[in-house]
Amino acid sequence: GSLQYIESLCKSAQANDWRDDMSKLLAAEVANEPQRQERFTAAFNRGYRTFAAVYTECTANAKAAEKTYRHEGATLAQEITSRFGN
Repeated sequence: GSLQYIESLCKSAQANDWRDDMSKLLAAEVANEPQRQERFTAAFNRGYRTFAAVYTECTANAKAAEKTYRHEGATLAQEITSRFGN
């Protein structure tokens, strides 16, 4: 949610792609688990609201946060793939 907010705030060309990708991932991950889907959706919304409360305009700090989140996400994806296979 945090990354989605920053991308929208900073008018990133990838903003819609990110939200679409996360929606597809969520649908696949929690297919028949409504309570789990609610928890994931709530976490996404918390991140979105938290960043909305902190960042009201696209600043250098907002862009730095976006870069950090993207790096952390890529690192996690790589670690999960290497540990559990693809």
